[in-house]
Amino acid sequence: MLDLAQSVLRYIRKQKLVHAGDRVGVAVSGGADSVALLRLLLDLRAELGIVLSVVHFNHKLRVADSDRDERFVRQLAEQHDLEFFGGDGDVRQTADKSHLGVEAAARQLRYVYFSEILASRGLNRIATGHTLDDQAETVLLRLARGAGIQGLAGIYPALPLTAGGWVVRPLLTTRRQELEGYLNSLGQAWREDKSNRDLRFARNRLRHGILPRLERNLNPSVREALAATAEIARAEEIYWREQVDAALPRAWDAGARKLIASVLGGYPLALRRRIVRAAGESLGVRLDFGHVAQILEVACDPSSCDAKAALPHNWLLTREKDAVRFVPPEARSADKHGYSYVLRVPGAVELPEAGISLEAALVSDNQASYNSQHLCGEHFFAPELLAKELQVRNWRAGDRFWPSQTKAPKKIKELLQERHISGEARVSWPLIVSGDEIIWLRGFPAPAHLRPRGGHAVMIRESTYERERER
Repeated sequence: MLDLAQSVLRYIRKQKLVHAGDRVGVAVSGGADSVALLRLLLDLRAELGIVLSVVHFNHKLRVADSDRDERFVRQLAEQHDLEFFGGDGDVRQTADKSHLGVEAAARQLRYVYFSEILASRGLNRIATGHTLDDQAETVLLRLARGAGIQGLAGIYPALPLTAGGWVVRPLLTTRRQELEGYLNSLGQAWREDKSNRDLRFARNRLRHGILPRLERNLNPSVREALAATAEIARAEEIYWREQVDAALPRAWDAGARKLIASVLGGYPLALRRRIVRAAGESLGVRLDFGHVAQILEVACDPSSCDAKAALPHNWLLTREKDAVRFVPPEARSADKHGYSYVLRVPGAVELPEAGISLEAALVSDNQASYNSQHLCGEHFFAPELLAKELQVRNWRAGDRFWPSQTKAPKKIKELLQERHISGEARVSWPLIVSGDEIIWLRGFPAPAHLRPRGGHAVMIRESTYERERER
């Protein structure tokens, strides 16, 4: 086990994660990874010249178990004569208010607390127990969700926080099983989080099902390969960041919120994509691959039939001579046929413009057979992939939708043309948006990647508006 400590020491020094004199708060949840990190840093603190304390955030997700975790960590800090900092937060309430998943809300609250600790307690580093396994899971999850090179960079060894300190990850090249072996050799107990076995969470399905199958059937070292991919992608990101920083001022007029088409078109495609994404980020608009492709089509293809494109958060892109302009929601002119409603999950909404009502209901797998995604006006979705509040609106120029059993997303204009939908009905044709993705389009099968895999589902049911009013 001395080899493990020396391996962690080499990684810390290679990445320059801490320096002599640093005051490091070790984030300890009570699980094996974070407990092992604490014990390793206790062994290495004299050699590193650092001062340690223990930081714990109680997410209040597992009621009594969460409190027992906190007591365990507090006792561990006392056992090693370390200062203890404890905080807590209501994760489920944050998830509901911010329309986030539980995992994302927990991370948000945890990192807010880290920033508070760094600002008020004299610490300048927070060390977390992210492992090589976490890195591999993150890369594979982002790959499955369509992330580009930026997403494949995975978990960074160090992350700056607004308080001026850093979150550091000394275990990113260490396997989880090595850490458990290390703790067993010390006779050191840890706490098991039962939610880590809950297969409703995508990361747990990946951890306990998909990755083990890949190891057995494809590559025994698949986790190491994925972690190596993240390291390569991070180096690529550093290079590309420099290229974008140099090119962006020439192609992007930030004051006018417009991209200069002739300048943008002179760059290689890879750089064009990154410039477009950077322009969006400067306005607080996160663009996925599909949005970037739409913008480049409008900007760089004179034969493009669309002179505009719909963007996330109600932004619009319009073509103006040699430029494409980002138009914010408040500056868009009102469309007499335009409408937008909030559909809560669960909840219902009436659409008089389209003559229908829509209901979003939570159902169990024995209430409906949802292998068919388009049956009697009902569509079924995985709850964990949807926001708590959905937007119901009419389609707009540039909108794209991906019906199941098709090879790629298509423009909604083309889908409606194929069905010979015209006139007033076409203008007010409804769709549903979750986050930045169109998940439902009236009369079309729902996207295959949003199907529930068992357990509970969200059912979207359509009925005629007039019939609902008569009831």
